Amino acid sequence: MLYQDDPQKCTAAKMIKFGLARPVRSVKGKGLVLSPFSDDILLPSDKHRQFLVGVDCSWNLADDSFFNNLGGIKRRLPPLLAGNPVNYSKIGKLTTVEALSASLFILGQQSQAISLLDKFKWGHTFFELNQNLLEEYSGMQSQDEADEIAGQYGLG
Repeated sequence: MLYQDDPQKCTAAKMIKFGLARPVRSVKGKGLVLSPFSDDILLPSDKHRQFLVGVDCSWNLADDSFFNNLGGIKRRLPPLLAGNPVNYSKIGKLTTVEALSASLFILGQQSQAISLLDKFKWGHTFFELNQNLLEEYSGMQSQDEADEIAGQYGLG
């Protein structure tokens, strides 16, 4: 956690409080680090990686935050709509919990993905906005296929 946002709205802090996540300072090994600036998209075939890391930072400072050397294997999510009240329906402006939930869904951990969202009163909104996309993304095999799916929904 980089403590760049309002602590009352910080989804990472709430996940940690409820024991759903833990803070890390660096990533060693083959862990997946979610980064909107990665050239490589998260695919279901990444499910064999050891663990998943979401970087909690302000979108206004994201450029600097993601260029810090965290280690790990960087992956970006395919286009999704934010369900959180701050960035509602903006493409890709996800909170940490939305990004982790979407990743878990794509990686085949659907029940765990939904249980993360259950702690947030707007969590169901994220899932409702993206349910069809997430189901299709969880079956994709390549970045080209992700681009095709996003295009079908007008997100490409």
